[in-house]
Amino acid sequence: MKPDATPNVRAAAARAVAAVMAGRNLDDALAAVSAPLSAADLSLLKAMAYGVVREYTALDWRVNQLMDKPLRNEPLVAALLACGIYQLRSMRVPPHAAVGETVAATEALGKPWAKGLTNALLRRYQREGEQIDARMPPDAEIRQSYPEWLAKQIKRDWPAAWRGVLAAGNTQAPMTLRVNRHRGDRDAYLKELDAAGIGYTVPRTAPDAVILNEALPVERIPGFAEGRVSVQDLSAQLAADILEAEPGMRVLDACAAPGGKTAHIIERTEGLDVIAIESEAARLGRIRDTLGRLGLDAMLVHADAGDTAAWWKGKKFDRILIDAPCSGTGVIRRHPDIKWLRRETDIPAMAAQQLRLLRALWPLLKPQGVMVYATCSILKAEGEDVGRVFMDEQREAVEEVIEPSPYAPWGEDCGLGRRIEPGGDFDGFYYLRLVKVP
Repeated sequence: MKPDATPNVRAAAARAVAAVMAGRNLDDALAAVSAPLSAADLSLLKAMAYGVVREYTALDWRVNQLMDKPLRNEPLVAALLACGIYQLRSMRVPPHAAVGETVAATEALGKPWAKGLTNALLRRYQREGEQIDARMPPDAEIRQSYPEWLAKQIKRDWPAAWRGVLAAGNTQAPMTLRVNRHRGDRDAYLKELDAAGIGYTVPRTAPDAVILNEALPVERIPGFAEGRVSVQDLSAQLAADILEAEPGMRVLDACAAPGGKTAHIIERTEGLDVIAIESEAARLGRIRDTLGRLGLDAMLVHADAGDTAAWWKGKKFDRILIDAPCSGTGVIRRHPDIKWLRRETDIPAMAAQQLRLLRALWPLLKPQGVMVYATCSILKAEGEDVGRVFMDEQREAVEEVIEPSPYAPWGEDCGLGRRIEPGGDFDGFYYLRLVKVP
C-alpha cells in the first residue's frame, strides 16, 4: 500500500479487515497498513480492526439490512461499512467523526463511487439502528459472529455452557503477568505496582500471577525489560504446576515457542536439565530472546519434536510437556481472526498431529515419569478424544487426575483430563497428565 498524504485510519482498518476475511493473519494484516500512522492513530486502528473482525458477521448482517441489494465483489467497501457501523455502535468516537472519516476513506481506498453509499448507509443506521438490531435473528452464527461449523461444534462439546463459551470469545482478555522467581517474588513486585499506581488483582489459582486492571504496553510494565516479569495467561501458567518438575530432573518441552512455559518451568524449579524444541527457526529465536531477557538457560533444538531420530540422543526424560499445535479456539478472545482462518477440515489434521507427537515422545519418558498433554483448544477433538485414542494404544499410560487445590479451583473434569472454559481470568485450555506405569 502507498502511504496516503493524510493517512486515513478507517481506510487502513478496512484494508486489514478485508485481508483477514480473505485469509490473512490479523497481526500481519495490521503490520502491512500501520507504517504511516502515528501512535494515537495506530491505537485507534488496532481497536477498530480487532473489534470488526470479532463481530464481522453481525456487522455485515446490519450492512445488508441497510442496502437494497447485497454488495458483491467489493470486499474493501464491505469491510469499510462494517468499520463505520462498529464505530457508531461500540467505540467512543463522535458520530460526526465516525461518519465523516469513514466517508472520506472511500477516496483513500480508491473507491470514490462508494462515497454517497457510505454516507447514506451510516446516517440511516444512526436513525434506524435500534429497530434494525431488534430484527437480528437469534442464530449464534450471526449474533455471536462465528462460522457455522465452529458454532455447531462448540454447542456439541459444551452442551450446558455453549452460550457462555461463544460470548467469552467476543470479550477483551485481561493482561496477566508472571513474576520471575529467579529475580524476586510476587509480594515484592506488588509493592512496585502500588508505587507506580498500577491497579491489579492477585489470583489464588497461580502463585506467580498478577492480573492488571488495564492492559499496558510492555515498555510501561515495571520490570519487564529487566526480566523480572513476563506476560502469560493464567491458563498457560498452570502447566508448570501440573508438570511438577523436581530439582535435578531432565525435562523436555516439545513445541516450545514462544518460550513462556519453558521459562516458567525453569523459574519454578532449580537445577533442571531442560531441552526446548521448536520446528520453526524464527520461533526458536523467540524462545532464545525470551530466555535471554529472563536470565534463564535451556538447550534449544531446531527440529520436529515428533522426528525423534533426528534429535534424540538416547537419554530419557523425567518430565515431558507437549503443548501441541492446535486450532487455538481457546484463545479467540485474544486472536479473533482464528474464527475466520480456521476451517472445519483443519481439526482432524491438528488432532492427527497431536496424536503423532504423543506416540513419538512417549517412548522417551522414563518409567514413573510424567507427560503432560496440553492444547489451547476448547474442542473435544483436540483434547480428550486424542487422549482416549492414545491411552487405548498405550497400556503403560495411566491418567493421574489433576486436582486443583480446593481454595483455588479451576476448570472442570471432562472424563479424561481437565478443561478450562474461556472467560474471566482464563483462556480456554485442556490438560491431561499421564504417568508411565510399566
